[in-house]
Amino acid sequence: MRFDHHVTRELVDLPALRAFLAAHAVPGLDDVEALADGSTRHRRLVPEGDGHCLLTVSLPAGDVGAPAVTAEGEPDAVAAATAVGRRWLGLDVDPAPGVAALATDRVLGPLVLARPHLRVPETLATLDPVGLQRTVGITTARARTVVAIARAVCDGILDLRSQGDFAESGSGTALSGRSAPDSARVRAGLLALPGVGPWTADLVALRALRDPDVFLPGDLVLRKALGGVTATAAAAVAEAWRPHRSLAVLHLWTQAAIDPR
Repeated sequence: MRFDHHVTRELVDLPALRAFLAAHAVPGLDDVEALADGSTRHRRLVPEGDGHCLLTVSLPAGDVGAPAVTAEGEPDAVAAATAVGRRWLGLDVDPAPGVAALATDRVLGPLVLARPHLRVPETLATLDPVGLQRTVGITTARARTVVAIARAVCDGILDLRSQGDFAESGSGTALSGRSAPDSARVRAGLLALPGVGPWTADLVALRALRDPDVFLPGDLVLRKALGGVTATAAAAVAEAWRPHRSLAVLHLWTQAAIDPR
């Protein structure tokens, strides 16, 4: 059965989102189709219930537009898969407050005003950890780290659901009665795992937990974007961007990838 979600009204920065999805596409898991009119389709199988749904994100041509999220599968699974697609694109988080707060900043102001529709996507981690090293081509140590994180999640030691996952239940708590995970507690749990450092823990908070106020001071791209400063200096600069540092990170990363000086 095919279900077409309504074309989302939320506008996004299409070149930035298109580049992000293409750069993070995993061979054998993601399918990216570039059409003659400049639009793109991004497909991925999403596990839902006892089976899978085919999730399709269609990005129109142009600089700013509204993505279309569609899914194929059983009705109940399709609704959940469509919600996953919206979270994947960051459509449930309004960037307007962050734009308003950062627009006058000396460093970020020009970037924010140039790309006011930039959002913070999430990644979908659905690869089988057993074949991770072979499929993605990462080192043995990194494959072990990913497996350790996956086991911690499966064993209930780590809860990587975002705040949005709990809000969708309408009561602010999950159906199981558990409260939404605390970013600081999750970060501490990640740092306790072998091979997980501050950069990885902070990236999980930004992407998986959708924490709106995460900054990665040790990130080399961010430090270069700020003029080649030290991690300590980068962290000091970012203090002025609270509580929208996650959005600031995406603007700096996007500038480095798409609009390098």
